[in-house]
Amino acid sequence: MTKPYNPPQIVLERYADVLVNFALNSGVGVRKNEVVEVNVPDVAKPLAKELQRAILKAGAHPIIRLIPTGEFTKDFFDLASDEQLTHFPQKYFKEKINLLNHVISIIADTEPEELKNIDTKKIMKSQLARYPYREWMFKKERNHQFSWTLGLYGTYAKAKIVGLSLEEYWNQIIRACFLDKDDPIQYWRDLNKLQQEIKNKLNSLEIESLNVVGDDIDLEVRIGANRAWKTGGGANIPSFEHFTSPDWRGTNGWIKFNQPLYRYGNIIDGIELKFKKGKIIFAKAKMGQKVLDDMIGVKDANKLGEFSLTDKRLSRITHPMAETLYDENIGGPFGNTHIAVGMAYKDCYKGDPSRVKNSEWKKMGYNNSSVHTDMVSTTDRTVTANLVNGGKIVIYKDGQFTL
Repeated sequence: MTKPYNPPQIVLERYADVLVNFALNSGVGVRKNEVVEVNVPDVAKPLAKELQRAILKAGAHPIIRLIPTGEFTKDFFDLASDEQLTHFPQKYFKEKINLLNHVISIIADTEPEELKNIDTKKIMKSQLARYPYREWMFKKERNHQFSWTLGLYGTYAKAKIVGLSLEEYWNQIIRACFLDKDDPIQYWRDLNKLQQEIKNKLNSLEIESLNVVGDDIDLEVRIGANRAWKTGGGANIPSFEHFTSPDWRGTNGWIKFNQPLYRYGNIIDGIELKFKKGKIIFAKAKMGQKVLDDMIGVKDANKLGEFSLTDKRLSRITHPMAETLYDENIGGPFGNTHIAVGMAYKDCYKGDPSRVKNSEWKKMGYNNSSVHTDMVSTTDRTVTANLVNGGKIVIYKDGQFTL
């Protein structure tokens, strides 16, 4: 019999405080009279209540959206026609993005295999239809008028996948988010200072390309002109990574991923990718091949959108969590490397992204796709930066930055 566990009330209060008063507005927190949409699965209702309280105390306006669990999503994809899959109420979503200042979304997966037998292409088709909303959201974010964050609520189903009790699973969340501290926000601010120091050192280098070498990787990644490294700052709680969106056209070599990918109700494990002149020319998985093929078969999802490194000294996550939000930020003896195929982040640009035209993004090699799929490796690797001036410098070794 499963031992029941509920996180202590003080943990939920601290969690809501971090998400509302640190994560939003890039570490500043929500401001008075701003409108905050809160998307929370019904099983995480206790956290939804604390989020509403925190938003109200800050003088902002909460819009609470409880998402039903129990195969609602499966029923949609089982029954929806092509017309229903691609239905996009443009006026509704346009007015919605005009109204909202922030969105907090909580992941609380009670049925990880709910979509296992659904044709992945149907999911891709539905995502593609709603892509304009995502673009409007990112455009508003680039204009500094919008922010978002993600959080995780522990469920027995996810804990079981990774061999933890529900209490052990929650303890990973609690430690990762500094909820074991009296003042978690202060710890986040202190960590953010260190993250910003590393980010500034990376951005001070004029990097032409990276060579990433280890037992499971031999990859060249062209960074491209005017690229900015990003880190933390609130979007995603927790976030310990440093990442950029490279020029996809200069990706060559191969990489294996020793961490499974949990996607659309499926486990994709033992992934190996090979790139040539920026495109995936070989994609193999020991488990979940069809899902992998369907994902990279989406328009421009066979190109690199993100390259990321997590320093083991920053991360408090010590165990896989079967959730990308945490697995892409795992620490351990060698930190982690993760890449994402598909959509690039346009805020990884040293200039003002709001002034860049779509045609210019394309010229600079920023990939654009309705898909963004993160894949994680925790094996040892050395990252050498090839500088524009012809020099070379090792920027990451033994699981940590060497700057």
